[in-house]
Amino acid sequence: MEQNPILEASLSEDDRLPLYLQLSSLIRRCISSGLLKPGDLLPSEAELCARFGISRSTVRQALGELEEQGLILRRQGRGSFVAEPKLHRRSENIYSFTSEATAMGRTPGSRLLSFEVIRPSAEIRRLLELRDETVEVYRFTRVRLVDGVPLMLETSYYPRYIYPRLTPELLETHSFYSLLFERGIVPDTATDTYEAIRLDKSEAELLETKTGSAGFSHQRITRSDSGEVFELTQSVMRGDRTRLEVTLHRGGIRFARSFEN
Repeated sequence: MEQNPILEASLSEDDRLPLYLQLSSLIRRCISSGLLKPGDLLPSEAELCARFGISRSTVRQALGELEEQGLILRRQGRGSFVAEPKLHRRSENIYSFTSEATAMGRTPGSRLLSFEVIRPSAEIRRLLELRDETVEVYRFTRVRLVDGVPLMLETSYYPRYIYPRLTPELLETHSFYSLLFERGIVPDTATDTYEAIRLDKSEAELLETKTGSAGFSHQRITRSDSGEVFELTQSVMRGDRTRLEVTLHRGGIRFARSFEN
């Protein structure tokens, strides 16, 4: 039986890239070169830990990044598999902070600050179009980083019933969108709103910039292909590191966001 090509490579402690990024890049190269094909099973977490001498959390971080980019699928109790190309295309057309930053050649990262299940306020219920006041909602806040620099403070709200078993550990090791795909929830449309703001003291501290610095307030409401609102995200981002570009043309409007050095 041929050895998996991933296990024939090596990682370097002297490399400037973190080990999880080295591992995710290695797997990505195996997929893009055709050494691994759609449906192929990746080595188990235990095999990767043993082969490269790295921790399970490092392996999970690498696999989580690849999953968020739509390159692999993780099945509980079965392992990780190379995704079909159609899933690659679908993920590219759907907002993902990790995919967005990676497409720019940057290194994305996240730090989970809080995770809780709440009874939402009337305003959050309105934005999520929840009529039942007893419906519980996940609320979690993350600092989003690009190349190790904190650029965005993001708070997300999801009705609990769409994925009842979500935990902080699962959120830190998986792309939440990929978990939703497995339950048949496919993002279809999203409405973005941006406003110019000044960062307050707590926001500035978390984003490692000066109080009163210019920033953007961003809100996104996302609907599934069934028309149901399943996501509300409210973010604050640094204005000195974020660029918004709108291109007008005969066929419509193109919007782009980029992160500056």
